Amino acid sequence: MSTWETLPAQFNVATWFVDRNVAQGRGASPAFHYEDRTLTYADVQDLANRTGNALLELGVQMEDRVLVLCLDTPEFLGGFWGAIKIGAIPIPVNTLMRSEDYLYFLQDSRAKAAVITSPKERVAIFGVLARAPRLRHVLVAGGTPGPHVSYESVVGKASSRLEAADTSKDDAAFWLYSSGSTGRPKGAVHLHHDMVVCYETYAAQVLRMRADDKVFSAAKLFFAYGLGNAGYFPMGAGAQSVLSPHRPTPDGVFEMIARHRPTIFFGVPTLYAAMLALKEPEKRWDVSSLRLCVSAGEALPEELYNRWRERFGIEII
Repeated sequence: MSTWETLPAQFNVATWFVDRNVAQGRGASPAFHYEDRTLTYADVQDLANRTGNALLELGVQMEDRVLVLCLDTPEFLGGFWGAIKIGAIPIPVNTLMRSEDYLYFLQDSRAKAAVITSPKERVAIFGVLARAPRLRHVLVAGGTPGPHVSYESVVGKASSRLEAADTSKDDAAFWLYSSGSTGRPKGAVHLHHDMVVCYETYAAQVLRMRADDKVFSAAKLFFAYGLGNAGYFPMGAGAQSVLSPHRPTPDGVFEMIARHRPTIFFGVPTLYAAMLALKEPEKRWDVSSLRLCVSAGEALPEELYNRWRERFGIEII
């Protein structure tokens, strides 16, 4: 019987993906690689606990929404898992939206708090924060917070010990907004047990992800595709993930693969085509670490699948 079929009624998914790894002896094992840093599973737990406690001290409560406007950085992990662990509901949003889009997300979700990284995103969202009447706290990471709260300051002072809120396996864990192709974006609600189901039925059974895997995803964490790929799938397996805050250009992706030597790469057909269009990429970059490539988001043409396999000897599923 699968784990998700036997989950207790009272269940907080942060305990399964974060705390379980430490409890099972993987605290010192690498979990995420970001720029020149490596975060162990104990580091991720510490960051989630401190962020959760910082949110609690600011008055964020169970079922309050927390907008997460972050690049693929440690602060994303802290805001996402910290909110879930206290029973709040993180809402990762696209970092490339317009200011009015962010205002819509804030108003529609009634977010009480926001965690924000990168000056570029601040330009788009800062001008509309005052127009979101239910927003009470804005935590800004990586620079001067202005009139808002420094993420590093409040998280650095918060306790590293945090008991998970007594959520149900059927409670909302996080929201993700749709692209808005059929009207205004809609907040899709994901439950605590959904993440375990998705890991076990796809990452474990289809991708055969295991503890010695290292993954790299071109899709960012704010996408459902990237959130699983680079976020909770590797954590489910006790594996490693490579995070990059940069735009995934064809040569940049090859550089990341050659440098970090992942075993699984997640892309989209358009990117695979652009990577193949580069001059003799198989001679310029070593991709021999890959055992599997994954494609989603749009149909993968048979011709593209065949060319990739012929060039690199790796299947795209």
